[in-house]
Formats: sequence, C-alpha cells, structure tokens
Amino acid sequence: MAREYLKKAPKHARTDASETRKIVMDILDEIETGGDAAALAYAKKFDQYDGPTILSAEDIAAAADLVPQKLRDDIAFAADNVRRFAEAQKETLRDVEYEVVPGLMAGQKAIPCRAAGCYVPGGRYSHVASAIMTVTTAKVAGVQTITACSPPRPGEGIPPAIVYAAHLCGADNILAMGGVQGVASMTFGLFGLPKADILVGPGNQFVAEAKRILFGRVGIDMVAGPTDSLILADKSADAEIVAVDLVGQAEHGYNSPVWLVTDDRALAEATLTRVPELIEELPELNRDNARAAWRDYGEVILCADREEMAACSDDYAPEHLTVQAEDLDWWLSRLQCYGSLFLGEETTVAYGDKASGTNHVLPTSQSAKYTGGLSVHKYMKIVTWQRATRDGAKRVAEATARISRLEGMEGHARTADIRLAKYFPGENFDLSAAE
Repeated sequence: MAREYLKKAPKHARTDASETRKIVMDILDEIETGGDAAALAYAKKFDQYDGPTILSAEDIAAAADLVPQKLRDDIAFAADNVRRFAEAQKETLRDVEYEVVPGLMAGQKAIPCRAAGCYVPGGRYSHVASAIMTVTTAKVAGVQTITACSPPRPGEGIPPAIVYAAHLCGADNILAMGGVQGVASMTFGLFGLPKADILVGPGNQFVAEAKRILFGRVGIDMVAGPTDSLILADKSADAEIVAVDLVGQAEHGYNSPVWLVTDDRALAEATLTRVPELIEELPELNRDNARAAWRDYGEVILCADREEMAACSDDYAPEHLTVQAEDLDWWLSRLQCYGSLFLGEETTVAYGDKASGTNHVLPTSQSAKYTGGLSVHKYMKIVTWQRATRDGAKRVAEATARISRLEGMEGHARTADIRLAKYFPGENFDLSAAE
C-alpha cells in the first residue's frame, strides 16, 4: 500500500533565506569593519546587556556559586559520559603509515584544530547540555583554545549553569554575547580571542545563517535548521510513551517537526488523540511551541510493513530517530539516514539531548542523508604525508611526467623530469604522452 497520511503537515521547516541572509550579511560586514565597538553595539541592541564581555575567573566562580550542588553533580555526570564516549570515538582515528610501492611511504595524521568557537543557545531555554556537548568534544579532540559563547540575559548575564558547565568541560574563554555578533566575534578574533578555526553548536536561524555565510573562511560543524524527530513504532509500542516522546520534541520550537511512522492504525489513531491532550498540560511557553509545531509540522504516516516504514524514515532522514518496535537488531541493520538513533522504549531522545554520552548537535532538514553529528572527528583534520627513496619514487616520477603532459601541464611534468635526470644520470626515459 502507498503511505497514508493520517496527519499531513501544512508547512515545512525552512528558513526565509533571502531576508535572513541580508540581515546577517549586513551585521557581519559592520562587525568585521567596526571590530569590538560594532560587536558591542549589536550586543547592547539585541542582548540588552552591558556587563563583562569576556568572563573573568571571578565572574565564573561567582556563577558557579549560584549552581545548586545537585545540578553540579548532574552536569558532572553528563559531562563524564560525553567525555568517555568522545574518547572512544577518538580511538577510531589513528595515524597510518603505508608502503604504497617499495620505497614510497604514505601516511595520514589526525591533527586537531587550533581554536574552536562553541555557540551555546540561551534564548527561550538555557541549553546547559549544549555547553557540555560542544566544549567536551573539543577538549577531547585536543583543540588548543576553546571559546564558549552564549547570549546573556538583560541585567543577569549568561545563566550560571551554562557558565559552570562550560568551565567544567574545559572552555578557555567564555564570551557573553549572543546571535550573529557572538559568532562574528569568535570568527574575527575580537576582544583578544584567537580567530576560530571552526564554529560549532546549535542556534536560531540567524546563527545558522551566519555560520553558512562564514563557512569557507572558517570551518563549521553543519548548517542546522529547526530540530526534527521521527518515531518508528509497531503494534508492540506503548501509545502513551510514543505520544509523550513526540510532545517532548515538539516543545523545542514552533517550527520543530515531529513525525510518527507506523504500520498499526490503532496506535496511530491513539497517538493522534493523545498528543494534543498532552500538549495542553505543558507550561505556557512549552505549550505554545509544541502546539504550533504539532499543528503546522507534525505528521502521522501509516505504512504497510516495517520495510516501508524504514524506507519512509530514510526519505525523511530525521535528526533524531526513535524505534519502538520488535526486532531492534533488524532496524539497526536496516536504517541508513539519521543523525542519532534511539533503539527501544528504554531510551529516548531526551537522554541523548542531555546526559547519555552521544552528542546532541546533529544534522537537521534531511542533511542526515550525507553527514553525521558533532564528534571529535569534526574538530580534527585528516592530513596526508609521503616520503620516498629515489628508487621508490622512480616509477611514480615516470607516470607523473607522462600524465602531466597528457593533461597539458608541462610545469608539473618537468618537476618529475628533473628528479629522474638527477637521480638516474645516463638512463633514458620515455616521458612523452604520445605512443
């Protein structure tokens, strides 16, 4: 059977690129030209904050004093899980040395970026976990200088728990500045900061657009849109848990898509009934976000069987993918396009978002078709090297000369010619591209 939409989204989450791009371009141009003063002017306008821009050790200690011990313990627990998982990821990267032909050695090295800028959202919610995810992985990767940047609240500054988490996880600098001005300050090396080699972390459409525009001058983890989540559920799933999980992700924002894909009509109908009820039980801000997200972007899709469900999921390529179905090993083997996978009722997206160890900075808007999420690998460059004996490079030099001449690149060919002439005097070589 074809996919049956029991609920079809009237909208699709996309940034109004033209208007947003112009706004962001203008801000970036002004800050690049005007430097610290221009960034501070935008901070005053948008953040409505005139406290310290770079937090001192005293500022950080004062913020830490405001964090309850129970929360400190939770942050430490989550940070330790993320750190140990990142260390395990790093172990998958190793330097390589390989003898391509006798006498010609080639290799690879993994080298961390020198400076990273980690953006930590702090608008409608205080994203403490984003500080843990971005700073910890940079630290494990071996980045020399890590700057955490987060928007301050008027008259208050950065929420103390974000400051505490960033410092605990290894941030060398904490920048109290939000939005495009914060991203620009890290990129251009304002306020005495080193220029970032890479920018990472989630943010609103203006932060995402700034990263998109700056990409090339600086590396980025990915261009992220609104967060999205998909649940694959069969008749064995608990409809109440499915509904709660959908609502839990819809509260991210008014344009955060959540999708249910199932082969069980009864489960689908129960979920359609329960989700709106659960949304109305949320606090006001969360309720407003979840209500709009479900109304405008939520979908419930009925499929014939698990293979069609898996194919549907791969087409959507969700940022977060949950499987609440039988035979979890089959799903793990079959599914191909997702940012992070949550197998079974015993785990949920919120675990990955906050404390289980996997990273929550993930590809959105179907970009999971070609990339994964933030990891130590994103902070590291895989570079290559080679070394050769004269005999080992002899055959390579001959091939290089002939291929270069075939391409019309005589200068390249001559760099091989001169070596052959020097290392093998008196020996004749046919280095033309002609037969």
